[in-house]
Amino acid sequence: MTATGPVVRRTVSSLSVRNFRLYFFGQMVSLAGTWMQSVAQAWLVLQLTDSGTALGLLVALQFLPVLFLGPVGGLIADRCDKRRVLFVTQTSAGLLALALGLLVSFEVVELWMVFALAAGFGLVNAVDSPARQSFVHEMVGADELPNAVTLNSVMVNLARAVGPAVAGVLIATVGLGLCFLVNAGTYLAVLVALALMRVHELQPVTRQRRGAGQLREGFRYVRATPGLAVPLLMMAVIGTLAYEFSVTLPLMARFTFHGDAGTYGLMSSCLGAGAVLGGLYVASHKRAAPTALAVNAMAFGVVLLCAALAPTLAVALVALVLIGVASIGFLTLGNATLQLTTAPEMRGRVMALWSVAFLGSTPVGGPVVGWIGQSLGPRYALGVGAVA
Repeated sequence: MTATGPVVRRTVSSLSVRNFRLYFFGQMVSLAGTWMQSVAQAWLVLQLTDSGTALGLLVALQFLPVLFLGPVGGLIADRCDKRRVLFVTQTSAGLLALALGLLVSFEVVELWMVFALAAGFGLVNAVDSPARQSFVHEMVGADELPNAVTLNSVMVNLARAVGPAVAGVLIATVGLGLCFLVNAGTYLAVLVALALMRVHELQPVTRQRRGAGQLREGFRYVRATPGLAVPLLMMAVIGTLAYEFSVTLPLMARFTFHGDAGTYGLMSSCLGAGAVLGGLYVASHKRAAPTALAVNAMAFGVVLLCAALAPTLAVALVALVLIGVASIGFLTLGNATLQLTTAPEMRGRVMALWSVAFLGSTPVGGPVVGWIGQSLGPRYALGVGAVA
């Protein structure tokens, strides 16, 4: 007991900050709903089209706004009160989820509607993502930032382990519509958490005043700052081809293992469970070796290849747990490295570029990976990420 006590306290140290604790649990509820919607939305498109290419196009539309508007979202985060920005973005996302839920429940949904709402989510996320990521620093400060970033990733993947499993059960028992409606309701948890925060305990940075050339300034800053360009480039390459699980997993579930929405939910849950385990390990270590990012990237590729070659669903599930472990290490190390290296007044724009590299690369890779999955087979679609 005495030996494990300090380790546990070190692993969850940033939760001692009240504002971050509120944010953490509010986001956990909301993101469980988001993962429910992710599973339901992918399965809805497959039901409507039976097409891997259409699934890739859905992913592209959802993340294309991040690719083109992510830097603008980062500039908004640098100029505005991040807490107020999150009030707007989270409310907007909840209303979009409600609209999709009603369309599906009343059985009037068409493919173009799903695509249009996916693009709407993308527009919201282009602003929400950099604001959300840079807001963590304002809640916990520099000392607790690596731990908070890691716990944030653990929370995302804990929700990923729970949300898809619940979605699989709901889809099989009551249908797709309820998944979207429940997700709409979960956004209230974040809004309540933001409302209950003690604003005087936040550590806001000096906001950027409006001025010409501030977007270009962000790009110049990244090029001129050692330690920023390499993680961003690595994330862009890996994000384009490897982080396409919303395309590859439903294709593997349906066409490789001949399963249903429950199979897809189980696969997503295993991926999330592995990321939780990996994240807790990373959170218990304050410092990482300089080579840790490259080592995690190589390990990520190896386990992706194992999943692509898995002969049975059981083997694939084990491989997905390991993928979760490796991927969380890569994401959290890259994120924390950027935030700690970046000047406070530039953090929103730099984290927007991280979102562009991670999420914005998805529209480029999504249709390609979807086409590979449809033309050559889902195993090839997953394997191409291992090569990246």
